[in-house]
Amino acid sequence: MRRRHSAVALALLAISVAACSKKAEPVLQPPTDTGAPSTPPSTTTPPSAPTAPPAAADAEAVRAALVRDLGNVIHFDYDQDLVKPEDRPILDRKAEILRANPGLRIRISGHADDRGSDEYNLVLGNKRALAARQYLVGKGIDAGRIDVTSFGEERPADPAENEAAWALNRRAEFEIIAGGDRLVVPR
Repeated sequence: MRRRHSAVALALLAISVAACSKKAEPVLQPPTDTGAPSTPPSTTTPPSAPTAPPAAADAEAVRAALVRDLGNVIHFDYDQDLVKPEDRPILDRKAEILRANPGLRIRISGHADDRGSDEYNLVLGNKRALAARQYLVGKGIDAGRIDVTSFGEERPADPAENEAAWALNRRAEFEIIAGGDRLVVPR
């Protein structure tokens, strides 16, 4: 009896090893019509859409982080167009990204709060955008890669009429206009 159990165990072991070594082809049976009602379809969920390979997902995460860095806003003091010392690291990071991605072009838009005339605020917004561009040019970025525009007071970040809102509205915003599809990390 022991010998038979050993033989059966060895046979099962050989079958399982063979089964694991190569994938069996599925056998498809044609449907048979037995006249009985068919069984409802399986309620298992269909396989999800293919996901991006880990490297592609990592690359997209890196790209998204670089886009966020490029989009960081800087702010200005009342009636000023000087880059504030606390905003210089933000512009330094933008310069690094621009140097590492020579095909990248950006637009800087200058904004003002709603105190002052429309004309004055358009000029002030333009001066703020130009100040940010000049800072980046001073870091070695070609001025031809940076467009500037001004919206003056026309696009407030906060429409409230108080100092906190006005401080948010005195800003320069940054937008990628070309070359942002394949960003590389600065070294």
